[in-house]
Amino acid sequence: MVTIPASVRAELVAHAHDEDPNEACGLVVLRDGVAQRYERGRNAAASPYRFELELAPELWFLEDDGYELAVFHSHLSSPPRPSRTDVENIGLWEGKPYLIYCVKDDDLAAWTIEDGQIAPLQINE
Repeated sequence: MVTIPASVRAELVAHAHDEDPNEACGLVVLRDGVAQRYERGRNAAASPYRFELELAPELWFLEDDGYELAVFHSHLSSPPRPSRTDVENIGLWEGKPYLIYCVKDDDLAAWTIEDGQIAPLQINE
């Protein structure tokens, strides 16, 4: 379960709309499963169908300070469920919270992806 306060959700939504027609991506910074803030990333792929997350290097070290990092990206019109591409490219995010926002439906969902298996995570808002 992850908790996404309204202020953090608003930042996710704003970023997704700002990047339209491409997917937005970034990091949700969690402590004890509660989102503390959102850090916008850059989609190096500049694509409406996939993302390549680029971040300020210092953000990768937040885990050393006791935070958990969750990846976020947007889908323009497809449901907020991990695609085959998401599963195949999970990399560092395997087993960690994986948030997807659907711009068209204003729908936010959370998942974990591990060993090719997708499992839903409950979101409290």
